[in-house]
Amino acid sequence: MADAAPPDVRPVNPNFSSGPCSKRPGFTLEALAGAMLGRSHRAAALKARLAQVIERSRAILGMPDDWRLGIVPASDTGAVEMALWSMLGPRPVDVLAFESFSQGWATDVTRQLQLPGARVLTAPYGRLPDLGAVDFSHDVVFAWNGTTSGVRVPNGDWIAADRTGLMICDATSAAFAMDLAWDKLDVVTWSWQKVLGGEAAHGMLALSPRAVERLLSYQPARPLPKIFRLTSGGKLIEGIFRGETINTPSMLCVEDAVDGLAWAESIGGLPALIARCEANLAAVARWVLHSDWAGFLAEDPATRSCTSICLKIVAPWFIALAPEAQAAAAKELASMLEKQGVAYDIAAYRDAPPGLRIWGGATVETCDIEALLAWLDWAHARVAATRA
Repeated sequence: MADAAPPDVRPVNPNFSSGPCSKRPGFTLEALAGAMLGRSHRAAALKARLAQVIERSRAILGMPDDWRLGIVPASDTGAVEMALWSMLGPRPVDVLAFESFSQGWATDVTRQLQLPGARVLTAPYGRLPDLGAVDFSHDVVFAWNGTTSGVRVPNGDWIAADRTGLMICDATSAAFAMDLAWDKLDVVTWSWQKVLGGEAAHGMLALSPRAVERLLSYQPARPLPKIFRLTSGGKLIEGIFRGETINTPSMLCVEDAVDGLAWAESIGGLPALIARCEANLAAVARWVLHSDWAGFLAEDPATRSCTSICLKIVAPWFIALAPEAQAAAAKELASMLEKQGVAYDIAAYRDAPPGLRIWGGATVETCDIEALLAWLDWAHARVAATRA
């Protein structure tokens, strides 16, 4: 098997990175020809283009009419940090930490903000924390989808309808790929660089009326940097939610975001985007079912992500290795595929268990996923042979 010929079929698009993610099918730089470059983002035409990103995003996602949505600095990270630093404090906080980024939010809450009464509900990679242990009189910070673990919450049923705290949801690898329970959420964040394949550096911040009420009624004692400020003089800075960004945006990235949204609309909106993601997960699931060496990192099928599809290596030869050797073997497998030009950036995240991470978001074609799977078997056989 180790000297078997490589598969005949190659992915047409070998980009399986989990961020920045693959561009939409058929994308070329000509799609950005209409970008209004070299002009002030405060000009009316440019503000209108920014507002398009907001309004078309709202429409595709089915966001409630009474929510506000704005473009903010520093990608999803900036959007989450704005919410944490601006809103947390008046209630105890529960943070669900089950992968790298949600663990980062836990660190911010406990070590940087040093909020009294904060609880961190943890789970190892591959599992969710005990959702039944969440106290909904507390503010709750969680990721809808764990980008580095391939684990997602199955739905919003676990969130109490009569909650009194705020639900702050990092949805960066879930927005446009999964049904978000808007009636159970209060703050939702994402970035352009994930499911629609946009460019990096810009984040989206969505606020429910309850979140706005918190901003207006609570003034943190801590100082807030300018890029975190959502209020002025006791009032919401409404311009943020009309395209008047806090800092200067890249109009090239804005044009790219508009292109991605237009593509999403053209294929049927959110239902079509979700279907594409789920088809990618289903293709991997069919392959895993018959694989003798690969398995899902997410243990419960109901919690398996359809975007950040994380795999572990379960072959006996791999399990017998020391942890350092496991990490080296998994990286060698991913590197071999990159050298062949069939899969870029599919090694597991640096903090995750050794394995592979295949982006299955809406811009990825299922036929490319299916072509990749045969190459995974080929590469595994070659790596395994060197350790036999």
